[in-house]
Amino acid sequence: MCIRYLALIPPTPFIRGGAKKCMNFSTRTTYGLRAMIRLAGRKGPESLSLPNIAKAENISLGYLERLFSDLKKGGLVQSGKGVKGGYKLAKPAERIEVYEIVKSLEGKMSPFHCLDEGGKIYCKVSCRCGATKVLIKVQEAVKKTLKGIKLSDLVA
Repeated sequence: MCIRYLALIPPTPFIRGGAKKCMNFSTRTTYGLRAMIRLAGRKGPESLSLPNIAKAENISLGYLERLFSDLKKGGLVQSGKGVKGGYKLAKPAERIEVYEIVKSLEGKMSPFHCLDEGGKIYCKVSCRCGATKVLIKVQEAVKKTLKGIKLSDLVA
């Protein structure tokens, strides 16, 4: 399953070497979103174990453990120990923005190497390329869109 702009933002194709491409999230974001959607879609207050999520989503358990460590640090999930241990959402899915998930997993939300998250330009050609105006708008649009999507919107 490929989440391309969460299927809610139309893909922006470009041509490189004759092949059609589009901007994609990393596997950290894709797998993290899938796991968070699974947590949000569970019935009842019970926690879900990482082995169960890993099996259901076909994600390596070791990789999922690293993702959930970051999600926990971001205040998005809580863990419990013991027989009924596992993970659950730290707050209702209606209050979790997809932006928060992506930021917790990726560490920053700048899809372009020459811009930081706040739009500060780090360009080797001293901003004479002219592309930064477009890149800033795209970055702001992606951020605004992700902030406008709640985890609960992704649960089928």
